[in-house]
Amino acid sequence: MATRYYDDALRPTGLQLAQFTLLQALHLAPEITQKQLAAILEIDSTTLTRTLATLRRKGWLCSETGTDRRETRHSLTAAGKREYGRAVPYWENAQAGLKRALGKTNWNHLLDAVSQVAAVEVGSDQT
Repeated sequence: MATRYYDDALRPTGLQLAQFTLLQALHLAPEITQKQLAAILEIDSTTLTRTLATLRRKGWLCSETGTDRRETRHSLTAAGKREYGRAVPYWENAQAGLKRALGKTNWNHLLDAVSQVAAVEVGSDQT
């Protein structure tokens, strides 16, 4: 449901939430390795590779071999930076709309819950 909400908000840009999220991560962490990107976003390698390929085809992504030939570093191209900048107001509008709909208390509870979920290690016994 949340993904659909953000996809609907981003629809005028032609982006889906997964693509916007990658543009945002690449904007915030230029020259990030694919391994680091996968870890930060907690996304499997196959899905990440497929979504990065879409950004590359659109000319928004530049990929270079790192100092260790086994790693690939990704950055936004000038076109990718423009696309990200164009999409940000739509994402911010969606954030503001969700915050209004939930109210300040529920919004803060949601942020706390998301932070707690992100902190839980997969396979750990947190019960």
